[in-house]
Amino acid sequence: MWAALLRRGGRGAGGLRGLASGGPSWSQVVSEAEKIVGYPTSFMSLRCLLSDELSNIAMQVRKLVGTKHPLLDTARQRSLAEITELIHTAFLVHRGIVNIGELKSCDGPLKDMQFGNKMAVLSGDFLLANACTSLAQLQNTKVVELISSAIGDLVQGIYYENSKSSEENCLTDDISISRWKEQVFLSHSALLAKSCQAAMELAKHSAEIQDVAFQYGKHMSMSHKLHSDLQPFVKESSSDTMAFSLNSAPAVLHQEFLGREAWIKQIREAQGKGNIVDYKKLREAIKAGKGVTSAIDLCRCHGNRALAALERFPPSEARAALANIVCTVTRFS
Repeated sequence: MWAALLRRGGRGAGGLRGLASGGPSWSQVVSEAEKIVGYPTSFMSLRCLLSDELSNIAMQVRKLVGTKHPLLDTARQRSLAEITELIHTAFLVHRGIVNIGELKSCDGPLKDMQFGNKMAVLSGDFLLANACTSLAQLQNTKVVELISSAIGDLVQGIYYENSKSSEENCLTDDISISRWKEQVFLSHSALLAKSCQAAMELAKHSAEIQDVAFQYGKHMSMSHKLHSDLQPFVKESSSDTMAFSLNSAPAVLHQEFLGREAWIKQIREAQGKGNIVDYKKLREAIKAGKGVTSAIDLCRCHGNRALAALERFPPSEARAALANIVCTVTRFS
């Protein structure tokens, strides 16, 4: 959807809004953006999958591939958006694979878990194969190069996420926030950033505009990831016992301020019998430090950089929608 909005022109947006408090929710701004794009953004939409009319239109448009009909330009944007979401979904499915060795009897029968793993691998591979086939049909070598490199980034990023810490039985990695950002770019930001750049390439924009689109996608996704990491610490309705990643941005920043040894000590103090972590105790320790406020500041920093990239595009409804999305993920009050 982001890539589709970047390509779309129009009038009547005015200047970009700042990162002020208040405003619509995430679902509201996405809904408004979908109206501008003109279709539901998710290829998993049941309405789309079950619509005979839409399927017939799609089949007819596919016949234009290889021709110079002007409608093909619009079809190729749509195709790029679906390719991006196919890749994203494929990797989400692959992430659903569970470690059989860590399962407990209460998790369910072993044979069911093994079957689930097989389905996750096959389903993810199927989606990825379809994405690669559609990518080749765009017949643009630069776009193929960009999206292919994004797939490589995703694989590398997931490898980093799943790699074990050198310290035995350690629940958290010894990384700096700069290293955290490098890993998040690979596993979360690269696909969106390079898809936005690819959209500009398909629209035949200059290399400068392509880089601006890349910067928007990169910083938008970074702020979105930071917003997600912050939810267990800022959301009032979150459960005190709710688990959170000890490699999330607030925890990594907390470790930077506190020091590795002191952070490990806090984790061990929060572990009870059977090495069960008391997340309420850890959450309070992180909130008492500078990790949460620093993560909020970093989220807003990336949001401002995304808005700065949008300023390079002419005012339009699409630009306003993209700005509203940024403002939503950088609002914490």
